[in-house]
Formats: sequence, C-alpha cells, structure tokens
Amino acid sequence: MKSLQVKPNFKILFKILLAMSMLISVPQDSNAQILKRLKKKIEKKVENEVDDAIDGKNTEETDSKTSEKNDEKPTKTNPEENPEKPAVIWSKYDFIPGDTVIFEDAPSNDEENGEFPSRWDLVKGQVEIANVDNENIMLFIDGNPTIVPYLKNAKEDYLPEIFTIEFDFYKPKKGNRISVYLYDTKNQKRIKPNMYFDISSVRVSEKLDGVTGELPNTDYTYINNPRWIHISIAFTKGKLKVYMDDTRVINIPHYTGNPTGLTLEAYFADLGEDKAFYFKNIRIAKGGVKYYDRMLSEGKIVVNGIKFDTNKATLKPESIGPINTIFELMQKQQDLNFSVEGHTDNDGENEANMTLSIARGKAVMDKLIAMGISPNRLKSTGFGESKPIDNNSTPEGKANNRRVEFVKF
Repeated sequence: MKSLQVKPNFKILFKILLAMSMLISVPQDSNAQILKRLKKKIEKKVENEVDDAIDGKNTEETDSKTSEKNDEKPTKTNPEENPEKPAVIWSKYDFIPGDTVIFEDAPSNDEENGEFPSRWDLVKGQVEIANVDNENIMLFIDGNPTIVPYLKNAKEDYLPEIFTIEFDFYKPKKGNRISVYLYDTKNQKRIKPNMYFDISSVRVSEKLDGVTGELPNTDYTYINNPRWIHISIAFTKGKLKVYMDDTRVINIPHYTGNPTGLTLEAYFADLGEDKAFYFKNIRIAKGGVKYYDRMLSEGKIVVNGIKFDTNKATLKPESIGPINTIFELMQKQQDLNFSVEGHTDNDGENEANMTLSIARGKAVMDKLIAMGISPNRLKSTGFGESKPIDNNSTPEGKANNRRVEFVKF
C-alpha cells in the first residue's frame, strides 16, 4: 500500500509563525491558554486538510478504476445482442477431435495388473499394466520402452487424410521425454527417418522441419516436477497441429511427411528414482465433415470429443474445443436452436446410465448458456445406452457410443 503524501499549506504555516511571534508580548500566565487554543485550532485545520487530500485521492482512484473498468467491458443488457466471447478454459485450444474413433485404449479394469497391455504390440523395452489411482493404465519401464497399436492392418497406412490423435502421459520427476512417431516403427517401412516429435514437460520439438513450440510464460522452475500432460495432434490433408495441455504449440501448414501409423516411446524410464512413465486415454479418430454441414445434411451434430470425468457429468478441459465450435456456430446462425442430448455405452446399469446421460446433456447446455447463448435456444435430455450408433463389443465402438448430440429443433 502506497503512503499518502500531503502537500504543505503555506498559508497555515505563516499563521502559525505569526501567532508564535505574538506570544512574545503576551503575559506569561496567558501563554498556556493561548497555546492550548492555538494547538487545537491548528490540529483541526491540519486534520481537515488531510481529510480533503484523502477524499480527493480516493475520488481520483475510484474514478480512474471505474473508467478503466468501463473501457474494458461495456455494459451488456442482452447477451444475444452483444455476445461475450467464448469462455475459453484452455487458451489457443481450437482442437476438434475426429468424428469416428478407429483406435481406443482408455483405462479398463479388464486388463490384468502386471501383464502387457492387450491393445498394444511391443517394439522394445518393458511395458506393463499398473493400477494407479484405481485406474489400470500403462506403465513404461526399463530403458527406452516403445509400443505400437496392435492392429490387423498395422503394416498398412491406417491413418486417413484427416485424423486426430490424443493421449495423456505422466512425466515423472526425473523423467527425460517421450517421442511420438507418425508411423509404425515395427511394421511399417520408414519413409522419413526423422518423422517424430519429442515432448518434454514444457516444449514439443518436431524433428523433420526443426520446428519447436514452447508453452508461453513457462515457469522453468517446475521443469522436473511430476505431472500429467495432455497431447492432441490434428492432421488435415497436410496441415499439422500439435497441442500441449492448453496451448497449440506447433502449426505447420504444409507438412512434408505422410503419417501412416503411431509409435510411443519413453526415454530413460525406470521404476527406480521416480522415472516411471504412465500413459492412458490413447485415441485415434478419423476426421469428417464440418459441424454446419453435418447439421444441414442430418439435422444434428454428433460429437464424441466432449469428455467427462468417469461416471460424472463434470466436463473435462479438452471438451472446450468442440463446445467453442458449437457456440460460434450458434452465434453465426441466430435461427439455429439445439436439443443437447447425452448418450452412453452399455457399461454399468441401464438406469444409472440414463441418469448420467441426462446430467451430461444438461452440463453442456448450461455451459453454452453461461457463454452467452439464450436459454430459449437450448434444451437438454439424455438417452443412456438406448440409442447406440456402434457396437458395444469393442473399445472403439463404446467410444463412439459415448457422445453428445446437438439435434436441431
């Protein structure tokens, strides 16, 4: 807090000096009374001066803050007439997941602890299923463990022209980095020897073109701190984007390589010295038609990229990408109204899934309303597991059934 500075009033000082000089000719017994009265008068005057100075300063500060506040954000009466910008949770996060899941490996209790993960094939090192925070996820140990998806068509190019890849990995305190290869290093011929990404706790480096993207305003004191990191990759006919947590860190308009598969590798992983890497929620999805075109052709938009905490209606941060796109679409198309409808796979009890899907539909609707969409343009409901669009016998089918639909009304 700054100290208050009061400028001296020379008129008051002159009066004080004049009064003191007059005391010389005043009888001694009267001096005490005169000084007492003069002291009170001076204290009162100075007190008034200080109060006026404080009031003036506070008024100036209040007026200044009010002016700044008014300049920053004009008063809004109707959010539709003067809409606010989307309430972005993750800055520069415009990632939109692909429409159809072609590979999914989420935490599953079906995997046996200590065994090799059944959805993957081993290139080198050691990888096992471990139970972490009541979830069965992949544990990378022993040297530079490397894995590829276990697919029947692994030798072929199984990545379409438009695709997305997402996963979470836990960087241990003394862990080095991971690499993401955009081809299958075990089954596919290496076309570009450096077609991969190195990912540390603060940056992504693309080896082919020498591109490096760092998180902005990074506090490098936490570089060795253990934490979960979310990675998203989007490829659209040669255009490559890489996202790390809340930020797009690489944006290459004309990528020279041809992605054909996926390989994950961890550097210097070890059970000792806090060097164990963990992976979960790996998903490869095929891209598709823009939201508006889907709505015109089908009367609805099916989104499986809106994600929630397990068995809850709490939105995950990465869900803001698709929600922002729906928000922008509704802002541009003022006559477009949506019923937000939640759907689940068939895991769990039917009644519980129905309740969960209703709550999730409402959570998305409430988010759009909070961002500025009028409540009369939205409604919500849920259908549980009753309307599957894929089979529930595979992880990919279940992932496609766990979705949110925006149905025009």
